Amino acid sequence: EVDYDLSNVMFVTTANTLNIPAPLMDRMEIIRIAGYTEDEKVEIAKRHLLDKAIRDHALTAKEFSVTDAAIRMIIQRYTREAGVRNLEREMSKLARKAVTELLKTTKKSIKVDADNVEHYLGVPKFRHGKADLEDQIGVVTGLAWTEVGGELLTIEGVSMPGKGRMTVTGNLKDVMKESISAAASYVRSRAVDFGIEPPRFDRTDIHVHVPEGATPKDGPSAGIAMATAIVSIMTGIPVRGDIAMTGEVTLRGRVLPIGGLKEKLLAALRGGITKVLIPEENAKDLADIPDNVKNGMEIVPVSMMDEVLKHALVRVPEAIKWTAEDEEKARRALSGGSGEGDPALTAH
Repeated sequence: EVDYDLSNVMFVTTANTLNIPAPLMDRMEIIRIAGYTEDEKVEIAKRHLLDKAIRDHALTAKEFSVTDAAIRMIIQRYTREAGVRNLEREMSKLARKAVTELLKTTKKSIKVDADNVEHYLGVPKFRHGKADLEDQIGVVTGLAWTEVGGELLTIEGVSMPGKGRMTVTGNLKDVMKESISAAASYVRSRAVDFGIEPPRFDRTDIHVHVPEGATPKDGPSAGIAMATAIVSIMTGIPVRGDIAMTGEVTLRGRVLPIGGLKEKLLAALRGGITKVLIPEENAKDLADIPDNVKNGMEIVPVSMMDEVLKHALVRVPEAIKWTAEDEEKARRALSGGSGEGDPALTAH
């Protein structure tokens, strides 16, 4: 053993995920570096990875070429990563297939395009979500951040006669469940403003589901999407299909900032979304967003749920009047009173 002074040494480490022991993480300063955008990956592949694959496999540019459309398809359907390590592997795989085909056939060159990429790489491994652009009741497109980029997060909700129960499914973790509870409480507290008779909550069960149940989901950033889905369910007003949103919601309807904005906006653009609602406090982060993303869709900063609903619903809910007399009639009806001689409940 040799003694060596490490007191003045700075260790720099890298990791794809933060799944490391807590005592070790506690001694580290975490610096997050955003992954490459899809356009950046295409340029890296064209300028570096393709040339490297050609050199490593003793090919020439005349013998082996890959179109931009094929590169983009490989990025979208054969890799899912923040960097380009797997993209480099797929490019090398293409080159090996090209060498084999050139040796076994009379072909003088191999050109890989979007039509034949499956012939060389096989069945696609991944799929990126595409937004359902149809306006639907209770269906909202949220945005999620993952360690390999952003994804569209579809949120579905339905209502049925019941006793006011709220059911949530889709492998949701505690923070997201709490976010749904906060969204539901906010909507219920503003029921009259949204044109909803308050007693309806006591005789209606609501089920909120986030598809792809095998994938765990957590975080508060789907709060405004959850609130929008519940308002849509209870009012019967469809949600615009070309809109996505991200943001935490408070019990007072404030929209709080989120993380991973760049990745989420890239996912929205890739999924065919034309308008994205983001927290107003995240507007400063737009300086880091590529121009092609900002020019490809409308990005609207919002600070309150009322603004969210104005953009997200096909029409704005109309408020109703709900008097103390209406509340008393509703209370008696729920408690099983005869209500004889009482006029029907009315919403003004």
